[in-house]
Amino acid sequence: MSKQINYNELSKEVSYALRHAPWEFELELDEEGWVPVNQLLDSLNKKKEWELIGINDLEYMIEHSKKKRHEMKNDAIRAYYGHSIPQKIKRTGATPPDILYHGTSMSALEGIKISGITPMNRQYVHLSEDIETALSVGKRKAVSPVILEIDTKDVLSQGGQFYLGNEKVWLSDFIPNNCFKIKEDLT
Repeated sequence: MSKQINYNELSKEVSYALRHAPWEFELELDEEGWVPVNQLLDSLNKKKEWELIGINDLEYMIEHSKKKRHEMKNDAIRAYYGHSIPQKIKRTGATPPDILYHGTSMSALEGIKISGITPMNRQYVHLSEDIETALSVGKRKAVSPVILEIDTKDVLSQGGQFYLGNEKVWLSDFIPNNCFKIKEDLT
C-alpha cells in the first residue's frame, strides 16, 4: 500500500463506478452487482491519480473503511448498497430486527406520511439498525433530522421484503405509510 493513496477518495471513486456509472468505467455488473476486480483495476489504472492502484489497495480500502461500502469475493468486487443504475441489483431476502430506523428531513416528512418511504433515486430504501446511523444519514438532509421507527413485522405482514446491505444497513423496496412512527426520544 502506498502512503500517498487517499483511501477515502479511492472508496468514493470505486463507489461511483460500482453504484452510479459503471459504463463510464467500461464495467459490466452481473445481476448481483459483481464485477471482476481486474476489470475495475484496469479502468482505475487509466486515471493518473489511480495508475498505481492494485488489488492490495482495494483490500486495504475495504478493510479500513468505516462505512463498509464494498466487498470482494472470488476475484470480484461489488458495492453493498446505494445503486442508482437502471439495472436492478438482485438481492436475497433476509429477516431484519423487529425495529429499523430511517433518517429524513422535516420537509420530506409530509410526503412520506402520504406515500410511505420510497427509494427516491436509489434502488432500495436504506434503513439502519441503530438511531446513531439514522441520525448521521438524516443530517445529510437536514440540520435537525427526523428519525422514523419502522416496524418490520408490519412491513413483512403487508408483503414487504428486507435485504441485508451490510452490518449496519438494511434495504427494502418500500415502506408503507402505516408501518412507521416518528421516534420522539432519540436516546
